[in-house]
Amino acid sequence: MARFTVTQQVGAPATSVWAAMVDWRRHGDWAPLTEVRVTTSLPDGVGVEFVARTGIGWLAFDDPMTVELWRPPGGDAQGDEPGRCEVVKRGRVVRGRAGFSVVPLHSGRCRVDWDEDVTVTPHRVTSFAGPLLSLAGRIGFGATLRAMARDVERRSR
Repeated sequence: MARFTVTQQVGAPATSVWAAMVDWRRHGDWAPLTEVRVTTSLPDGVGVEFVARTGIGWLAFDDPMTVELWRPPGGDAQGDEPGRCEVVKRGRVVRGRAGFSVVPLHSGRCRVDWDEDVTVTPHRVTSFAGPLLSLAGRIGFGATLRAMARDVERRSR
């Protein structure tokens, strides 16, 4: 398994960040070479299915996911209950779990903690190159979360 966690502080309220993070189509605005489409009529909550298509041309792959845990933040004040969303990845290329928490902080800020525990096909790649895949995940998702933070901070002004 390739496991990693990325953390990003955001200068916007937890409920605003949660709303952006669960607007699945917007992930493509922050993640390079990625387009996301929701494949169920249900727009949010447990059971939502969506596919992130990442790459260019024949190098692209689909990453289908299903939401298994949906718990929005309890508010925007420090000490309010954090939000948590978890998905199961069930694709041919990437399988495993991913999730994020949105933790309310003081002064209208919050923290996003993104974590993944995935296997890449062929599985030998993950067992051999797990540390490299984890590093790549931290770098890639770190950039994605920084882009999300800039976008949400700009919109919340």
